[in-house]
Amino acid sequence: MEEIPKGDYLDNILTRRSIRKFTDKPVTEEQIESILRAAMASPSGYNLQSWEFLVIKDRKILNQVNEIHPYAKMALESPVAIVVCCDTSEEKRKDFWIQDCSAASQNILLAAHALGLGAVWCGIYPIEELIKAFQKLLKMPSDVYPVNIIPIGHPAEEKEPSERYNEEKIHIDKW
Repeated sequence: MEEIPKGDYLDNILTRRSIRKFTDKPVTEEQIESILRAAMASPSGYNLQSWEFLVIKDRKILNQVNEIHPYAKMALESPVAIVVCCDTSEEKRKDFWIQDCSAASQNILLAAHALGLGAVWCGIYPIEELIKAFQKLLKMPSDVYPVNIIPIGHPAEEKEPSERYNEEKIHIDKW
């Protein structure tokens, strides 16, 4: 496992950007494991940890992602992608799985950034056509839902931090 550098975590959050261009340098197994460890360290409702992760390294499959997801063309360049999923076959998971998977997805993005990698979140759920297409492409059971796909790689672009703080979005005590 590659250790995620300790340091200014707030800086890691504030400087993370969606990266859509990648070099051909491979992502190591250690980096993938570190990213997945961070994903699984996410909070989850009732501690159910309802997430599942499908790691795609096969170039043929990554190229097919481009054919079924109109906003995931960067998978053509990324050496790896992680599909964040939930197995909905257990009734107790039905109410919190989207939140659990979203928290895990954010941790994937932050861990990748901390490791010097780039990543971008491409939503799948709740678009029925995309859900079914990914289930078919990845031979997933029908009760396993792909929430998103996150292409990851070494960045071939640099982006400045984006200031998104907006006081108009803050409400104190009452709306």
